[in-house]
Amino acid sequence: MATTVISRIRIPTNVHCLGAFLDQLPAGTATGLCQLPNGRVQRSLEGLKSSGRAKRGFQAVSSNFRVDRRMIVRAEAVQQEADVNVQLKERSSERPVEVKEPEKQLERDFTGTAYIPVYVMLPLNTINENNEVSDPESLKNHLRALKSVNVDGVMVDCWWGLVEEKAPQQYNWTGYSQLFSIVRETGLKLQVVMSFHQCGGNVGDDTHIPVPSWVLEIGEKNPDIFFIDRNGNRNPECLSWGVDKERVLAGRTGLEVCYDYMRSFRSTFDEFFEDGTITEIEIGLGPCGELRYPSYPETLGWKYPGIGEFPVYDKYLQKALKKAAVARGHADWGRAPDNAGSYNSKPQDTDFFRDGGDYDSYYGRFFLKWYSDLLIKHGDNVLTLADHIFEGHKIAAKVSGIHWWYKTASHAAELTAGFYNPSNRDGYLPIAQMLAKHNAALNFTCVELRTLSQEEGFPEAMADPEGLVWQVLNAAWDSGIPVASENALPCYDRDGYNKILENSKPLKNPDGRHLVAFTYLRLNPTLMEEHNLKEFAFFVNRLHGICRPLLVAFVVVGFTFI
Repeated sequence: MATTVISRIRIPTNVHCLGAFLDQLPAGTATGLCQLPNGRVQRSLEGLKSSGRAKRGFQAVSSNFRVDRRMIVRAEAVQQEADVNVQLKERSSERPVEVKEPEKQLERDFTGTAYIPVYVMLPLNTINENNEVSDPESLKNHLRALKSVNVDGVMVDCWWGLVEEKAPQQYNWTGYSQLFSIVRETGLKLQVVMSFHQCGGNVGDDTHIPVPSWVLEIGEKNPDIFFIDRNGNRNPECLSWGVDKERVLAGRTGLEVCYDYMRSFRSTFDEFFEDGTITEIEIGLGPCGELRYPSYPETLGWKYPGIGEFPVYDKYLQKALKKAAVARGHADWGRAPDNAGSYNSKPQDTDFFRDGGDYDSYYGRFFLKWYSDLLIKHGDNVLTLADHIFEGHKIAAKVSGIHWWYKTASHAAELTAGFYNPSNRDGYLPIAQMLAKHNAALNFTCVELRTLSQEEGFPEAMADPEGLVWQVLNAAWDSGIPVASENALPCYDRDGYNKILENSKPLKNPDGRHLVAFTYLRLNPTLMEEHNLKEFAFFVNRLHGICRPLLVAFVVVGFTFI
């Protein structure tokens, strides 16, 4: 039986409320409202007509039109809000209305919680192109400022491109010897990164330090030592995993190059290990020092939130892929996907990553498993060497937080980075289990990001940094390895710090799990501003399990940062 329920709606009579109500109605319903016996509604509609607000809706309404119940409830809520506003306005004309400030939300008290050491990354230009400390006196001043707010230490990249720049196995540690002595004199500790990648070309990189010149010369004759995308563009950001066991680097393999570099570092700075100044070595395992493929290089045109590409077109990786396909019994699978889009594609626009796409086909599962296993094997091989060299000392590996497209089924951006983590599979547990073999800590990024803020800034990215952080932390904890973290983007405000604290010390965790260290990205002039340094000091104390703010009285003088 045909029914008409539109007459049972409480229709707002306020022009602005009615406009919001009309925005929820399907096209062709507003004229029906005009026919109702309500003069105030009629006048409101006329006002909306003149403003152009309701131009889409003034058509005849069928007698069997049915309004969705949610629409009715929403309309009633809008009207109730209007009624309250009218009542408040009428009361305000009779007597003053007392306005109460909203109650401030109490922040969590971290007094007595676990002590989490705090490190601060040094500027990228701390060691200049001449392999010297850029400005020793200003650096000392800033290190004292960090010490005054109870920071435990600093992190520094030891760039392969600076130390072994001239020729194979000729190492120049001069600048780092000077730097480490300055840090030790200040009473701070050191986290040191074995940085086998290029500095520059990624988010936040304003300094350019390429890989050693002799490596680039080899790359001119043999471009396949670097990762290559499907269009033939090579990326000299780091060596391809394909040369890990190929003697193409002046008679050495990629793994041997890493081993020799780390061994030279260990022998050169033995005294800093022995006196406890160096507390941890983070092993660079890919671009940005992270265990991942260079799937989203800005230098090749990638922009957030593009899904990235599979850079597996160098001859060494192509050979490995074809060999794996033959071993699987499907020689025709020895190829990278040809329907996975390009750097800036969206998952739903590709046949490979869309819902129900080829990523979940027999071929897709084969390729993604091979791709991810190769990444994990590379990390395993390098960390095996690090175990031997840094025996008895803490080592760590960094995993990047690829949080965009996390809310989709395929998790496309994670797949191209090498994390086989679609919605029906845990791609981080195998990584955590590999790190557990070496008792290596997992250093994870993006702990300061909130999902809501990502939805507001880039709603189309389907990002979920909070969900990603929780998945990775639990994979690591379940594997029994320590977890450290750092922020992905600059952070100076209380809200960002609170999010870091929330992830660092999960509330009511039944197992008492927490991070073992936090590294702040990075020392710069903005952090040194008085109000920012005070806020940072309060954050440091809360990570240390001390709630009270710290009075910052140290005077900071000028220093050039990048």
